[in-house]
Amino acid sequence: MLLFGEAARTEKQALPELVIQNGHSANVTSVAFSPDGKFIASVSVDYTVRLWDAASGRLVRILEAHTDYVNAVAFSPDGLTLASGSVDATIQLWDVRTGRPIDTIDEIASDVRSLAFSPDGLTLASAQFDRTVNLWNARTGRLILNLEGHSDRVNSVAFSTDGKRLASAGDDKTIRLWDTESGHTVRTLRGHSAEVRSVAFSTDGKALVSGSDDNTIKIWDAVTGESLRSLSGHTTGVRAVGFSPDGKTLASGSADKTVRLWDAES
Repeated sequence: MLLFGEAARTEKQALPELVIQNGHSANVTSVAFSPDGKFIASVSVDYTVRLWDAASGRLVRILEAHTDYVNAVAFSPDGLTLASGSVDATIQLWDVRTGRPIDTIDEIASDVRSLAFSPDGLTLASAQFDRTVNLWNARTGRLILNLEGHSDRVNSVAFSTDGKRLASAGDDKTIRLWDTESGHTVRTLRGHSAEVRSVAFSTDGKALVSGSDDNTIKIWDAVTGESLRSLSGHTTGVRAVGFSPDGKTLASGSADKTVRLWDAES
């Protein structure tokens, strides 16, 4: 396992920072790489979305339309559309090539916490503070399904690699697996003892990983819902988790100011 941050400096494992990107005037809440790796999108409580050149760190453009904190950002699979979600209860769709707004989705009852495109790019999932998950037509902005089941706010959403399942993580300490066609809950995964902050599928779609304010990471069988492993090491809540493209490495980020890289198999 590798560590980045305070623990890394303590253990003399720190790696050099390649590029430091400055520009936002307040906390950065989410970042995303474009599918081709050329761009990084970042959003902030300064109400802006910023697009960066990943290689040089150069600011490409600032996208402004939101009227409150921006919590979430996601690229479409073809890299041509960027979605951003805000406390202003809107989702903005942007043309990555021009930076111009494509559409505004405003039929939302509360602030948007997380966004994810389906693998085919046709559906956009959003997690809301009002305990719901919405599925939107990514081309028209029309609401397809409203998913209800969580008993507290929803913090994270992720599509399976085949797009047939959606995972959502909530402050109710659960992860829910949804059938994206019917909108029905397939399984409810319980095991965390505090709010679940982040969820992600493995590249092959067989595993699901979750990070929680109980300081742990859990790996689940994405088909059966069985808890496979619980990983400990962070000293405060785990706010972000994700698998590498080859599925061999799991990354976790925590409020303890560290990023940890884990061998996904062991």
